[in-house]
Amino acid sequence: MAIQIGQSLPDVELSVVGEDIRPCRTGELFAGSRVVLFAVPGAFTPTCSSRHLPGYVQHYADFQKAGVKVMCLAVNDAYVMQAWALAQRVPPGLLMLADGNAGFTRALGLELDGSAFGMGLRARRFALYAEDGVVRLLRVEAPGELRISSAEAMLAAIPR
Repeated sequence: MAIQIGQSLPDVELSVVGEDIRPCRTGELFAGSRVVLFAVPGAFTPTCSSRHLPGYVQHYADFQKAGVKVMCLAVNDAYVMQAWALAQRVPPGLLMLADGNAGFTRALGLELDGSAFGMGLRARRFALYAEDGVVRLLRVEAPGELRISSAEAMLAAIPR
């Protein structure tokens, strides 16, 4: 069962990717902050690279003005996420989270079996808004969609 509004995010270790790669617990990442976390099925995949991540890169300053941190999650290894961030010109501060073994994704109940497409276990396309680690808004896309988890949709939905 997928995480629900009002529930606390699970505390799981994953990798935070920037100029360096460091392990971090999700409890630390979300504590005391307003955060939009969006997940993509895979780095370097078509919609994720042409629309989903670029929207958040384009609107990153708008989230900052609203006092909201932005994090991107994918079930990819940290080195792939690092290369993708570089290729997409992700600004410092927009955190790229590598959930290489899908531990956080499975704990959220938002995994996707992409085996039919040669992708294995991945994250469903979703976005959530959390305050101090508690989910306040959750938007999970229908397969093949990118509407309700886009940067523009989340900016319109989060409290100001």
